Amino acid sequence: MNVLAQKIINAHGGLDQWKKFSQLSAHLVQGGALWTLKGQAGKLDETNVTVGLGDEWASHSPLGPEAKVTRFEPGKVTIKDNGGNIVDELESPRASFAGHTLETPWSEEQLAYFAGIAMWTYLNMPFLLAAPGVETEELGDWTEKGETWKRLKVTFPKEIATHSTVQTLYIDESGLLKRHDYDVEIAGNTPGAHYISDYTEVQGIKFPTVRRIFPRQPDGQSMAEPLVVSIDLSDIKLS
Repeated sequence: MNVLAQKIINAHGGLDQWKKFSQLSAHLVQGGALWTLKGQAGKLDETNVTVGLGDEWASHSPLGPEAKVTRFEPGKVTIKDNGGNIVDELESPRASFAGHTLETPWSEEQLAYFAGIAMWTYLNMPFLLAAPGVETEELGDWTEKGETWKRLKVTFPKEIATHSTVQTLYIDESGLLKRHDYDVEIAGNTPGAHYISDYTEVQGIKFPTVRRIFPRQPDGQSMAEPLVVSIDLSDIKLS
């Protein structure tokens, strides 16, 4: 494994500790302009998420005032009512985003897909760097906010459903993540700069609890506004 990738994984608790668990749950409070832009305001403002560790799946509950439950996997999205009955399904969900731009509205199934790939990626990072088929390459240093961060280019295999094939991690001297860049392929390749902070330790693993995502400019600098997505995590549990 790339030396920097190994340092990042070790700083977050190490692969051996991570492999003791198979799933993670957390409470989310979310905001930002994206949800209204996509016609899904309020649906996931306060919810709970559970994700697989390694195996790619995620579930959000509640979804909207009807307290629906989502289930995302790369090849299928399912939405159930609070009694466990399937109310919506979407096969091959990524194909449904063909031709989308940032302004294209989403269905609830598409919302569940995006929220699924996003939270699965975030909560499995940086341990995804050790996943089969994931390639890493160290880039030049980056200076921001009076700090110098290492950068790691990450290339994902087609088997992993995530924001974009190529992403970039920014890492401080201790090996913790500070920023995570990607292009949201399912929203017209919209470039994002995702800032990561306020770490807590849970069962030997370090997790950031505050995430703020802003537009990214062609030179790599982020814009101060609009705030695209905000995510605050609490009650993180591993099992």
